[in-house]
Amino acid sequence: MSVLFLALGAGAVTGLALGALGGGGSVLAVPALIYLLGFTPAAATTASLVVVTVTSATALGAHAREGTVRWRAGALFAAAGLVPAAVGGAVSRDLPAALLTGAFAVLAALAALRMLRPSAAEGPGAPARTSRVAGVGAGLGAVTGVLGVGGGFLAVPALVNVVGLRMRAAVGTSLLVITLNSATALAARTGSAMSVDWSAVGPFAAAAVLGAWDGKRLASRLSAGSLQRVFAYALLAVAALMLADAVL
Repeated sequence: MSVLFLALGAGAVTGLALGALGGGGSVLAVPALIYLLGFTPAAATTASLVVVTVTSATALGAHAREGTVRWRAGALFAAAGLVPAAVGGAVSRDLPAALLTGAFAVLAALAALRMLRPSAAEGPGAPARTSRVAGVGAGLGAVTGVLGVGGGFLAVPALVNVVGLRMRAAVGTSLLVITLNSATALAARTGSAMSVDWSAVGPFAAAAVLGAWDGKRLASRLSAGSLQRVFAYALLAVAALMLADAVL
């Protein structure tokens, strides 16, 4: 099967998961780029940032039109993560492939386990101190920079429980945070980005954007709990594969 068809198929599945689940779908991008398209872990995390930036920016526009983006809160939260995202993006290319693969496997497993937990109440939490908001935002930025994921599965609960947003606003605002962090981390990787196969990344990103729209429609027709469970178990299998690859 040609690289083009593999890129389109993997991008469509990644976008479908992103659109249907809101957070966590981008975790599929890195393993797809490594095991289907033959990218190195460093190149895959860079390419994943392209996909995440484009897809989240597109989705951000739709949520902005619906009025679910809290610009001030999102900008403040993202600001804390911009420097860690840039630093993480710069140092990631020099990390051993096994370390990147193992760290990503752990992150994927955590994302899956969080999806399998019963959903928390959708009401906002009490706003936390500025120092805690900054700490959580910085941590999310670092994860985005090093591992090339948007971190929506981390950003949404943080915006609810730490910043105090309601769930609907947290989902929209998380896209602002993800877009800014991903773009910053990608800019920090300018030197390594030239080694990425853009003939594969371009179709992958385009298919992810289109798949996200289909995923959004799918989510309105099927049980969110069922979708999350199927995706979580698939993600656990991916995590196990990547962890074995890193260790063996």
